[in-house]
Amino acid sequence: MQNFNSGNAISPLDGRYRDKTEELSAIFSEKGLMKARLIVEIEYLIALIPFLGKEKVEPFSEEDENVLKDLYSNFSDSDFEEIKNIEKKTRHDVKSVEYFLRDKLSTIGLEKYANYVHLGRTSEDITNLAYALVLKYGTAVVLRYYENTFKLMDSIAIEHKDTPTIALTHGQPATASTIGWTMAVYSRRMQLIIENRLKMFCLSVKFNGATGGNNAMYAAYPDLNWEEFSEILITNLEFVRFEKGISPDMVFDVNHVTFQIEPHDTYKELFEVLTSLNTILIDFCQNMWMYISQEYFIQKPVKGEVGSSAMPQKINPIDFENAEGNLILSNAMFEVFSRRLPISRFYRDLTDSTIERNFGVAYSYALIALKSIARGLGRISVNQAGLHQKLDEHWEIISEAYQVILRASGFENGYELLAKEVKGKEVTKELLHNFVDTLELSLNLNSDVVERLKAVTPHNYLGNRNFDQM
Repeated sequence: MQNFNSGNAISPLDGRYRDKTEELSAIFSEKGLMKARLIVEIEYLIALIPFLGKEKVEPFSEEDENVLKDLYSNFSDSDFEEIKNIEKKTRHDVKSVEYFLRDKLSTIGLEKYANYVHLGRTSEDITNLAYALVLKYGTAVVLRYYENTFKLMDSIAIEHKDTPTIALTHGQPATASTIGWTMAVYSRRMQLIIENRLKMFCLSVKFNGATGGNNAMYAAYPDLNWEEFSEILITNLEFVRFEKGISPDMVFDVNHVTFQIEPHDTYKELFEVLTSLNTILIDFCQNMWMYISQEYFIQKPVKGEVGSSAMPQKINPIDFENAEGNLILSNAMFEVFSRRLPISRFYRDLTDSTIERNFGVAYSYALIALKSIARGLGRISVNQAGLHQKLDEHWEIISEAYQVILRASGFENGYELLAKEVKGKEVTKELLHNFVDTLELSLNLNSDVVERLKAVTPHNYLGNRNFDQM
């Protein structure tokens, strides 16, 4: 078997893009998942012993609890390999974590608690909480980059709040707008979803046994409230530090009425939120590609970078193209998750298990895209001279203003008068001003209206630009 390196990777996520996805590796890798499962098993044990009562089992000391927590805080490559070696025999990943923990209890002098590891639990009790931690921390990572993206857009919007440009509808010059407004539309769309949906997100989890009723625990301990215990455990898990340097916002909500698996409806909702953000960014990347093509923006050359293997002059918009492609892949994965995960045959089937292992793939494609967009935005500048020239070449974009001013002044056929004058023609300042002069003479157009019409230019027909106050 060949030694693994990035050049041998089948997936570009672990090959070509490894340096861009590495911060998700500790969370979404198999080692990360095993660590998350170990966290759940240990926190379950720590919560279970006092809940059972000291008359049933000797409570942990504070030192004991700290030693247990060190097992997952210091989870190492060799620990992971040990679990994988156990799994070669068991062919069961969660049971392997259980046996690993039992063995560790012996080495740290806590073997008397080994019988309580995984007591009365099904694998999905552990795994759904492990994935909850993985998604909580993985979402926190990409959230930083989504926020950074809308802030970059917003900074360009503020800087160019008054920079006029041509607004295109149906690909045709329509009216005037500003570069700031163009950027603000995208930043506002992202900000609303981030603030109102992603940061407020609550993920449902379960901890109620093999078929949902905590049957085994009620059989063994009928006097204890196992739904109350689930609430205690999951509250504790919200405060666990799974990965250093990350401060997640996501909270958990206990779903007590489930089959063996939590139905994953909130998984679907989470992935739909991320899909919405990605879709906004696909729209943004496609439009930036077209704005660059039409020279609204100029790309700054990067020393040593080759745009084309044949055409030395080219600076291709590769960052926005790369981002668009990776966002499409990310959304394709999220859509598969959303369609399939809320479905389960009878009380349990394992279809979801292999699908869930790909969560990190969808997140990684999104992360690559977000980094590409940031790089793309960092190398563009507004083509001020080019935009000025375009505006001078398209006086037809103030036709809307003319017809509305005329109608507001009592000319019911203001639209028709303008359409007859400008449709299908090369419209210039002179043509429009001659039109106004003709109306002044033939229809006794009020001098105030004449002045108002002639004051409108493609450079000042910008409407309300105060998007930052809306």
